[in-house]
Amino acid sequence: EVQLVQSGGGMVQPGGSLKLSCAASGFTFSSFYMSWVRQAPGKGPEWVSTISSRGDTTSYADSVKGRFTINRDNAKNTLYLQMNALKPEDTALYYCQTPSGNYRGQGTQVTVSS
Repeated sequence: EVQLVQSGGGMVQPGGSLKLSCAASGFTFSSFYMSWVRQAPGKGPEWVSTISSRGDTTSYADSVKGRFTINRDNAKNTLYLQMNALKPEDTALYYCQTPSGNYRGQGTQVTVSS
């Protein structure tokens, strides 16, 4: 059974940091590109970042570039998203997923508020 189990997230003040994790099982994680996607209340999904299967190539949405870092540990079958300098507009439900969306985590809430 394919599983993507997310952890991390929570509430933080503007300017703070959070780290999301996504533990994969049931498929060959190291063969897949992986992405983070977020959805704010009342809005559609927004792509955040993608990392290549080996972790040597990354891409980011302009809205998070320079503040967020995606990485992965294929030995641990885990994907990460380090989020720094968080802004209220980063508040959303964050999902790890394959770029196609075929495999998707359960989502984790990130709230940035003073």
